[in-house]
Amino acid sequence: MSKKILFINPLHTEVFDEEFRSQFNRFKSPETVVDVVSFTPEQGPIHVEYNCYEAMVIPELIRTVKKAEEDGYDAAIIGCFYDPALRACREVAEKMVVTAPAEAALHIATTLGENFSIIVGRQKWIPEMKENVHKYGFAHKLASFKSLDLGVHDFQKDHEETKRRMRKAATEAIENDGADVIVLGCTGEFGFFETLQDELGVPVIDASLSPFKYAEFLVELKQQLSWTHSKKVGYQSPPADEVRAFNLFKTPVTKN
Repeated sequence: MSKKILFINPLHTEVFDEEFRSQFNRFKSPETVVDVVSFTPEQGPIHVEYNCYEAMVIPELIRTVKKAEEDGYDAAIIGCFYDPALRACREVAEKMVVTAPAEAALHIATTLGENFSIIVGRQKWIPEMKENVHKYGFAHKLASFKSLDLGVHDFQKDHEETKRRMRKAATEAIENDGADVIVLGCTGEFGFFETLQDELGVPVIDASLSPFKYAEFLVELKQQLSWTHSKKVGYQSPPADEVRAFNLFKTPVTKN
């Protein structure tokens, strides 16, 4: 069966969109159709390295998820390793699958190995990401966080330097911290996982591909077995009359 998946890059820049499209089209299942959207440039933050920036993009993110379901998508991916508003997005989606990088990457990592280390850009990111590791129930599998001292828009500037820093951090995590799986903790760290895992001999989980493949898997579970997000308790959708009365879901302005 066909799968229609939307990757939402919750940044007000389209700088990564074409690379994401190319990567997804390379690794997608034959029956999958994947689109990438980002928010209108110059109308908000171009990264969410700060929690206040993250908070600023959440309303538009939620509206975009709602619109994606109206447009017939089978799954939406929140394209940030903080997993912003994941629970809220699952509330507003009546039937559509919703996932995000940290949730997907950590489930995959803990299936493939005993302990994982997360390679992040800056120390600033670690507290919120550590909260998510605990929230998802994987604290006992966390070997370490490693910082590269690079921002979201730095990873792709000098690939050799980025690989050098990643290689050093990952080697320390494996040799000193006991990691046997490496997780790249930012969707901006795309394009490096294959080389790194060939060199390191352990799985290296890409932060954009992991939620994409996880979304394909979750859509298959829904299509074939009718297993999807339960609307009974935590992911229960808000009442339709309140949604209308509060005028919650205006059409988002996104860039294809």
